[in-house]
Amino acid sequence: MPLSHLNGKGEAAMVDIGYKKISPRTAEAEGFVKMANETLAAISGRGVPKGDVFAAARLAGVMAAKRTAELIPLCHMVPLDHICLDFEILDGGLRITALVKCGYKTGVEMESLTAVSVAALTVYDMCKAIDKSMVIDGIKLLRKTK
Repeated sequence: MPLSHLNGKGEAAMVDIGYKKISPRTAEAEGFVKMANETLAAISGRGVPKGDVFAAARLAGVMAAKRTAELIPLCHMVPLDHICLDFEILDGGLRITALVKCGYKTGVEMESLTAVSVAALTVYDMCKAIDKSMVIDGIKLLRKTK
C-alpha cells in the first residue's frame, strides 16, 4: 500500500499507520554551522558570553525532537526511546549529528532532522553577537532503518 499525505480528493491528510506493526527504527541526520575559526575556539574554550554552547544546543535538539509532531504538520507523535546529539569541530565550522531511536509504526527521520535544525539554530543564537558571518548549511538525513 503506497503511503501518501493526500486523500482521495487531493487534500493534505495524515498517513494511516494503524495497520503497520511496531518495529525498531532509527534515523541519523547531520547539519553544519559554518563560522570563523575564532568562533570555534570560543565555543571549544567555553568562552562564549551566553554560556556553554554544546550543552544548550544538545538540550535544544533533544527538546525539539520530542516536539516534532507539534512543529511539522501531519507528523505522527512518536514515542522516542533515545536521542543523541554530537558535535564535531571542523576547520571553518561545526558538524552536528542527531541519532534518534524508537520502537514504533513509523520512522523518526523528521525527529532527527528537527533535532539537528534546532541545535544549529541554538548555536547560531548563542554565537551571533561574536560572528555575523555564520551560515547553517547541509542539513540532511544520513541513514535510517526500517
